[in-house]
Amino acid sequence: MQPYIFPYIGYFQLIKAVDEFVFYDDVNFIKQGWINRNQILNKGKSLKFTIPLEKPSSFRPINETKINLNLFAKWKHKFLKTIEQTYVKAPHFDEVYPLVEEVLKVDKETNISKLAIDSNLSICNFLDITTKFYRSSEDFRKSENYFKEERLIGICKQLKASRYINSLGGQDLYSKIYFQNLGIELQFLKPNIKPYKQFENNFVTNLSIIDILMFNDKNSCQKMLNDFELL
Repeated sequence: MQPYIFPYIGYFQLIKAVDEFVFYDDVNFIKQGWINRNQILNKGKSLKFTIPLEKPSSFRPINETKINLNLFAKWKHKFLKTIEQTYVKAPHFDEVYPLVEEVLKVDKETNISKLAIDSNLSICNFLDITTKFYRSSEDFRKSENYFKEERLIGICKQLKASRYINSLGGQDLYSKIYFQNLGIELQFLKPNIKPYKQFENNFVTNLSIIDILMFNDKNSCQKMLNDFELL
């Protein structure tokens, strides 16, 4: 999967469901996608946040897409202030705020791929997820002659995997029969996201994992990680 910044819980369910997870970080950046943006709660509604990037392009790989450091410091200050104002009275604010703050410490070498991956690894460490991680840019050879499915299958073969689990959106991209003919069982993960208490507001779904961590203790979050279906 492409790396996303503080993604929703379905992403972490996918990580938890597998033995080995590959951050697909050397494919092209998706403009207006979720690689550098997500949503948090604000005044009872969803509020989108976006990491400022330096000339993002759909023709440049994710791991070569730089953060705009000139804008980032001001953005981070405003974002952390919004987090504090929104969640300071949430039951787990004191545990989660420092985690978010630590992830957002960047330097001139940080690109959006590294920042997004760091956000995921930090959450996994917090939730005691022990999945083994790889980065496609560092651990697997890339060939310009590969089609999408061929490279994924190539990675699976290198890992000696018999099963590949993708997100539900992958149903529109990949064929189970095609994978099966090459010796790989393809499944798709469908998250079951149940409402949880967000102050006294009506429940707002599909927010960043930050929201879930603010309102639910670690044990409850770990139970949520297992609440999915494989199709």
